[in-house]
Amino acid sequence: MVDPLNAWWAQQLVLCGWAFAPDPLALDASAAAARLDALGINDRGELGWRLLESCDGGHADPARLLATLELAALAGAAGWIPAARARSWALHLADEITAGHADLDDWLEALLHARSAEGWVRGDDGFWEACEALSKLEHEGEGVTWSLVAEWVARERHGPSLWPDAPGERAWRLRAAFAPVVALPAIPQDWPDAAAWLAEGWQIEGRDDLVRCLLWLAGQGHRQAWDLDATRLLQADADARRAWREALPAPDAAYGRVMLAFLEQGEPLEWAAWDWLRLVDLAWAGACQGWLEETEAAAFATHALELVQHRYSDWSALARAYQRGRSLFEGRNRLKSLERDWQLLLQSPVSPWRTALQELVEPDEREAARQAMAEWRRSPRHWVSALASVREPELATRQGPLAPVPATRRDDALNYLRDTLELHPDEGTEALARYWLPAQAHHLNQLAADAAHGALPGAETRFGAPASADLAARDALRQASRYAATVHMAEKYAFYLQMAMDTEAFESAALERFAEALCSTLCRFYPDARRLLEAWAHWEALLPEAEQPPLTAEIRWHLEDPGSPFHWLDWRSREWREPGPRPSLRRFTAMALVGPLNMPAWSEPRVESEREAVSIREWVDDHYAITGPAELAEFVHFLLEAGDRQEYQINYAPYTLNAARLASEIAMLESGECSEEDRNHLLRLRRVRDNEDGCNEVDLTAWDLAQAVDLAIAGRQLGWLQADAFDDVLERAHALAAEHYANWSAYARALYAGFSFFMGETPERDSFLAGMRQALVAWLTGAPPLGGPWASLDFPGARPRHWAPMHVDTLPGDARTLH
Repeated sequence: MVDPLNAWWAQQLVLCGWAFAPDPLALDASAAAARLDALGINDRGELGWRLLESCDGGHADPARLLATLELAALAGAAGWIPAARARSWALHLADEITAGHADLDDWLEALLHARSAEGWVRGDDGFWEACEALSKLEHEGEGVTWSLVAEWVARERHGPSLWPDAPGERAWRLRAAFAPVVALPAIPQDWPDAAAWLAEGWQIEGRDDLVRCLLWLAGQGHRQAWDLDATRLLQADADARRAWREALPAPDAAYGRVMLAFLEQGEPLEWAAWDWLRLVDLAWAGACQGWLEETEAAAFATHALELVQHRYSDWSALARAYQRGRSLFEGRNRLKSLERDWQLLLQSPVSPWRTALQELVEPDEREAARQAMAEWRRSPRHWVSALASVREPELATRQGPLAPVPATRRDDALNYLRDTLELHPDEGTEALARYWLPAQAHHLNQLAADAAHGALPGAETRFGAPASADLAARDALRQASRYAATVHMAEKYAFYLQMAMDTEAFESAALERFAEALCSTLCRFYPDARRLLEAWAHWEALLPEAEQPPLTAEIRWHLEDPGSPFHWLDWRSREWREPGPRPSLRRFTAMALVGPLNMPAWSEPRVESEREAVSIREWVDDHYAITGPAELAEFVHFLLEAGDRQEYQINYAPYTLNAARLASEIAMLESGECSEEDRNHLLRLRRVRDNEDGCNEVDLTAWDLAQAVDLAIAGRQLGWLQADAFDDVLERAHALAAEHYANWSAYARALYAGFSFFMGETPERDSFLAGMRQALVAWLTGAPPLGGPWASLDFPGARPRHWAPMHVDTLPGDARTLH
């Protein structure tokens, strides 16, 4: 049986100078390709544009319609598009032609008129003779008549799609922004100079470079910096906007002009399409070059489609957003040419964009692409780089395959670790555990929970009150009571870990274990990216880093941008293992007995590197003349059993019962020359006489406990105290504190009295005492919040008074229930 479409198509090709053949696609493939090349069609992208230009809603040029019929036949014969798709184009063109022309004579007349208008002269090329032959066949009723074809086309017009439409293929319609994709899979002939284009325009030299760039476009691209600029400018007045523009470096001046023009015109400040459409274009280039497998490239295209669908309701919004991004990139307002640039795609009846944007992907395709994107970021190091990139956005370019670290970057990372953390590679990778501070997170969570219930300590202490700004910062923590605070500490740890990775001087396997532990911890406390970023934004706003602008805008950008790497990390639950040990609440309380004698112990002490141990040994020797493990253990035992408080009881307490004897002793020492020892004795007698800082009224055990725990921590860091011995010291100190004091206020009073009483002669005494009072205020009130942990801890042996946080980010042993 004769195929009406093929027969009609073959007849029309005669008008193009073809010999009649029953099958329009029977032309030799090489001859068809040569003919396409002669027509200036060197690749399938150009073919797509020619096909797209063929129709304009019923007003197409007859000559162009006929030429497109030939293109469809050539493309099908050359193997550039499947035979079924070539037939789809022929069917569409047949519908267009028969619907627009009453009969064959009308069609031929229109062709003759169109050719004449182009300067055609009858007899030049046999076209007239071909028209006469077709007309004769039609009038004699031979072959496939016009009416028969018209009826057949009317029945079949809703046939197969003109563009790739199989599962996984429709995402490529986004690439029509650059050139329509007419067939899959991609082949090298689709983009013969793709490698040169990637190298020159993108500095991409191979597969790994390409994947990193694709992930960057998806996750950050140019839009992040533009978005942040726009956010700040929206809040600025005219003078501030002008100052911003003038401060831009010369190459960015044009960008600044366009940005401010958009602001003044009320143009939507959104341009993510600029990144996401280029993501599709680069994925296509990678597929053509053979650097991406077909499924890999399709996953990137589908990922881009999901991001686009998340942000834009239709094709028109997508095109305008792309045009805004292009304008900022080029420094020229391209919105003026929006209609001209996008009219064909947005209005042509055969555009690949005729299908609604939101209907282009099936759920299973979307899920497969999600899994593929997560797989690229499966390694725990991507958690590290995602967190660190909020502080240093350039790190976002290193997603995907590991990239070589330039020598300058390695040096910068080494210098940062040395200058900021005093961390050196010769200390070993395990030294990084010292920067993991789980007790700090517990402390902040507890302050926030108490603040939310109005249960924070009072502002007035016997040592004074905190500054109003510090008190306000503490009270404001109630705003974060719903958010676990670990991320506030963990993001800094991640940045340190990234710097260590960049040095390439630490053991990579150990760094990977730290990254895995970091990932495990964050997955435990935050079920998804949104929860983590919301928590981070809240805590960052409340506790910004000193002398640094807060990162709140950057964090919220990641929260709101659907392509942010945080949304595409591996959030699967895994065995909980932290980068450093998490102390129990009881141990943290015991270590807090040190008070302001030292920095708060926000984590379990660990045996430190030899480099770090040098300074610790010097401190122990300078303050206590202790040079080894045995001496330290003996002295800690002495402090717990008797300590300086025994000296007070024996040598000074009796004077409180005999004022005359005390005055006589003071007078005798003042009358002659004193040794250093006698001078210290005189100072203490005077303090007893004056009851300075209440030294005669309080139990000075706190002074000894603080020293004992401080020395025990140092001994543990030096390896002079084994774990069980350190545990014993903490338990004894905890028990003694509970035995001697009722609360932190009483403990603080005693600690201050001991600090004051046993201080040697120094011209800086007043300064030291003032500093201690200020520190005790911070420890007692929690203002500023990280001044010390007493405000968040129940005193040893005391009745619990704190509210339980509304999440699991607490220390082991914190088994309280809500009041």
